[in-house]
Amino acid sequence: MKKILGYAAMAKGAELEPLRYQPPPLKDSEVRVSITHCGLCYTDIHAIEDYYDVTTYPFVPGHEIVGYVSEVGPSVTGFKVGKRVGIGWQRRSCGSCEFCLKGEVQLCEDIVHAGSWGTNGGFSDSVTTDYRFAYPLPKALPSEDAAVLLCAGVTVFSPLWRHATRPSLKAGIIGIGGLGHLAIQFAHALGYEVTAISSSPGKEQEARSFGADHFVVAGNKAALRKLRFTFDLLLYTAHSDIDWSRLLITLKNNGKLILNGFAPVDIKFEPIDMVVHQQTITGSFLGNQAMMREMLSFAQAHDITPRVELMPMAQMNEAIRRLKENKARYRIVLVNTK
Repeated sequence: MKKILGYAAMAKGAELEPLRYQPPPLKDSEVRVSITHCGLCYTDIHAIEDYYDVTTYPFVPGHEIVGYVSEVGPSVTGFKVGKRVGIGWQRRSCGSCEFCLKGEVQLCEDIVHAGSWGTNGGFSDSVTTDYRFAYPLPKALPSEDAAVLLCAGVTVFSPLWRHATRPSLKAGIIGIGGLGHLAIQFAHALGYEVTAISSSPGKEQEARSFGADHFVVAGNKAALRKLRFTFDLLLYTAHSDIDWSRLLITLKNNGKLILNGFAPVDIKFEPIDMVVHQQTITGSFLGNQAMMREMLSFAQAHDITPRVELMPMAQMNEAIRRLKENKARYRIVLVNTK
């Protein structure tokens, strides 16, 4: 087979450069996908910089993948060559650990090796994946939108869906970026009363256009005091630090602070308030296959659309610079132009 053209970091933190490599052998339960689109996520930058201490080089990032099936393994069912599919961060699971057996594949005990970077990622023209982690896409869903939903979409939808247990819940969405602008849309569609909490006052109009009922500047101490015991749920989607103690007093008794994504921040707070008010801090990681399908269906039904900038795949270093400088509004999707 023709060699794959990918874009790889050859060393920790290095700019990406073209790299040609042999396609991996196709396993019985895998499909090979020719890539048309791949979203850029801040997690890609963390991985390039080996923030998680799991990256090996050369490293081809990219895990918000859309393309067409080009080859099908002998044990695959339901897929034919030419079918348009999406692939998110998780490309496989061990299938035998406690969590896989319960259907919580996103918590697979071998999750480090289950990511879409395992055999080179989506900043390339081809990948392979276990067919159970390839998702057929509706014709009406643009590929650039689907790419973002496959990671950012399921990341924020999953906790909001699980906690939408009764009408008129109040949610605070912290951070109005790549994750946050989708979280506002999903929360609004799920019936939450939504408050956007941002360090950028200039984002109020956009936050409201996404469906926020209220807007608060994160550094406005007086405004946060007025929100004491307001929220049933706080969803943290940002990458910057915040006054956690002041934020936690906006939670109701039994309220939950949910950490989304891999924000490299330290959480500092007074535990007495959490104890007295029975508050919970928890994380949320992706979702299983059923959650992914539910998210895609829900997004279609409620016209939830990521705000996307398109750039040619070959300009990925410029795209990375834009994301690092907080100039992306709100997600960048790379396109194979050949």
